[in-house]
Amino acid sequence: MSSEAPSDDTEIAAAQIENARIEDEMEQSYIDYAMSVIAGRALPDVRDGLKPVHRRILYAMHEAGVTSNSSHRKSSSIVGETMGDYHPHGDSAIYDTLARMAQDFSMRYPLVDGQGNFGSVDGDPPAAMRYTEARMAPIAEELMADIEMDTVDFQSNYDDRLTEPEVLPSAFPNLLVNGSSGIAVGMSTNIPPHNLGEVIDATVELIESEDPTVEDLMEHVEGPDFPTGANIVGRNAVHKAYKTGRGRLRVRAEFEVLPEEDRIVITELPFQQNKARMVERIAEDVNEGAIEGIRDLRDESDRDGIRVVIELKRDAMPEVVKNQLLESHLERTFGVINLALVDGSPQVLDLKETLSHYLEHRREVVRRRSQYELEEKQDRAHILEGRLKALESADEVVDLIQDSEDRDAARAALQEEFDFSEEQAAHIVRMQLGSLTSMEAQEIESEYEDVTARIERLQEILADVDELDAVIKKELLEIKEEYADERRTSFIEDTGSVTHEDLIPEEECVVVMSEDDYIKRMTLDAFSAQKRGGKGIIGTDLKEDDRVNSVFVANTHDYLLAFTNQGQIYQLKAYQIPEMSRTARGKSAVNILDLDDGEEIQAVVNTDDMADDELLTMVTRDGYIKRTAVDEFENIRSTGIRAIRLEDGDELVDVEVTDGDYDLVIGTRNGMSIRFEEDEVRPMGRTARGVRGIDLQGGDRVAGLAAIDEDQHNWVLTVTENGYGKRSDLDEYRVQSRNGKGLIDIKTGSRNGEVVGLETVTYDDHLVAMSAGGQIMRTRVEEISKVSRNTMGVIVMDIEGDDEVSCIDIIPSDLSESDDGDGDGDEE
Repeated sequence: MSSEAPSDDTEIAAAQIENARIEDEMEQSYIDYAMSVIAGRALPDVRDGLKPVHRRILYAMHEAGVTSNSSHRKSSSIVGETMGDYHPHGDSAIYDTLARMAQDFSMRYPLVDGQGNFGSVDGDPPAAMRYTEARMAPIAEELMADIEMDTVDFQSNYDDRLTEPEVLPSAFPNLLVNGSSGIAVGMSTNIPPHNLGEVIDATVELIESEDPTVEDLMEHVEGPDFPTGANIVGRNAVHKAYKTGRGRLRVRAEFEVLPEEDRIVITELPFQQNKARMVERIAEDVNEGAIEGIRDLRDESDRDGIRVVIELKRDAMPEVVKNQLLESHLERTFGVINLALVDGSPQVLDLKETLSHYLEHRREVVRRRSQYELEEKQDRAHILEGRLKALESADEVVDLIQDSEDRDAARAALQEEFDFSEEQAAHIVRMQLGSLTSMEAQEIESEYEDVTARIERLQEILADVDELDAVIKKELLEIKEEYADERRTSFIEDTGSVTHEDLIPEEECVVVMSEDDYIKRMTLDAFSAQKRGGKGIIGTDLKEDDRVNSVFVANTHDYLLAFTNQGQIYQLKAYQIPEMSRTARGKSAVNILDLDDGEEIQAVVNTDDMADDELLTMVTRDGYIKRTAVDEFENIRSTGIRAIRLEDGDELVDVEVTDGDYDLVIGTRNGMSIRFEEDEVRPMGRTARGVRGIDLQGGDRVAGLAAIDEDQHNWVLTVTENGYGKRSDLDEYRVQSRNGKGLIDIKTGSRNGEVVGLETVTYDDHLVAMSAGGQIMRTRVEEISKVSRNTMGVIVMDIEGDDEVSCIDIIPSDLSESDDGDGDGDEE
């Protein structure tokens, strides 16, 4: 079977194929794309402060004659012309930009004069472009001024039909005045707006001074001046931003606390904050208990300005509510990134560099404008010289023109006879006889004097940089006189803001948490001490099938470490837990702690009780125990960190703070206990499992851990789920080696039920016991009989029906002394 030889065309095509590595091609293509986004879409030019889309919209309006002196035109028309002639990237992007340039809450000095609905601070979108109308704002025309005088370079538009300016002449430093924001590939810019008068004063300082520093310029530019006003907290971040081009400013709403009227009134918001969303989030926090003390919230804003009124409860502390609002709603961070295109390349600029680049641009604009005007004036002076020369020999000129056959002959004769240039001769031939009057001659002479004087001035400007700068300075000050206004954004000192904690009343509280992760705190004085054997009072309102699983006593100013059954540890401030009444259910703990499904708080340790050389001693349900140094828990994330490694099916049960000299007592659900010296358990890291603390028998489980200091403690107190308990002398619990079977602590069985917990106690301590059904009882420890080990104990809390004691805690004697109540134990 024969095959044909390849054709010449095939060989030529094959020879034109080039091999390329795909990674090289992808890299180059991505670089090209990135530079296109950086230079062509996302970043402003340092000279006029505009991105291409802004520049093209303004130039399209300029070309269409939609100036500040014209009537408004439909936004759809402006968008259509911009898209068709200069910016083929979709009408929605162009209209969004047009609308933003018309928003007085987005632009410090709006460049577009809009008519109709262009959006609001509530995040409402503008009306459709077919409904709104626009024209250039007067200040925008200052950006376009003298663009016809060859002041800037032009480039072809996207289809080479037209030309568009590469940059606008920009008679004021628009980059700083109106700011800019944008996200490019691998970089972003976020330049805040400034006061026009201050920026111009700084530019004049740059012109007048030989080599001013950033600090010198900051004598004029106080800081950003946002269109929505508000306050900048402190000046250090502003100084850093101006010196380095980067900084983080704290911007705080303007508001007034009116204690006598029980209200807080907000009148100005941080830049770019959505007012409606802020009001909505405040309401959500109030409903969830994250903010307390607010009874009503309403938005009374109108065309005259913002006014959000927050009505306070009568017993609310205005300063506390204020600080809660500041933490989440009334203060925002503005990250300054002063990134702009300089000669087509992105650069982060300080204040001086930004103004210096603008000033160089302005010098180039005025130089080109002066040269353009000079050439025009010189051409005009040349024509006027010819006319004056013709007037001197008017009769001869008229006779020569009359004797000529046509215009061309007359023009040639004038050039030959009177030595006129071609342009002069052509102009004289076109002159009317009426221009030969004496009055006309005087006007020509006067104009010639004005033109020659202007030529001299222009030549002076072009020859002397100081004169050129004087022109720039004069024009800047004229713009300042025309458009500058007062600052809107104020500065307030950062006094190390008063924290929420500083304003929270310091008081003892009881914290209750349920299996379904509802949590709340109640004041301790809401529970008077009762005689043992009482039913207690309602401590919480539970959902159906929910049960109380944790109760502990703390101070509202305590920093707590919360340990969960899954071995995680979280840091918690007691006052972050919402304060509620006894009959309230509580709030979901997910608003405070990032708990997983099935994760429950088992133990809470007060960090105020811990010293750097102390240890956290943990015990698990299966009898493992370990000690870990406190300093291993210094950096606790909001999502918690691992406190102990657990085997499958095991859970963390209890935690105590120890110092190396304690004895430890582990108590089990079946009433066994073992006491051993603390140093039998060596210190371990956070991720260790620990060692055996007790040898559990017959499916027994650990109920709790107690730490004994014989100088501080007198008894071991044990409580069972059916409400029985006892206290026994420490000597009853002889010291053994760890991992033994232990001794009987309390008899369990059908009457007592299993052990709920055990604690070491002393004189005047109070016991807080809480049932799974939500009953809570507080009683003096001395009311509970002191008996030996291996006894049944006495009734502590009267449990009804299927309810049972689920958890206990101890109120130390120094906190319980103030309660002299003598409750009768009846249920409320």
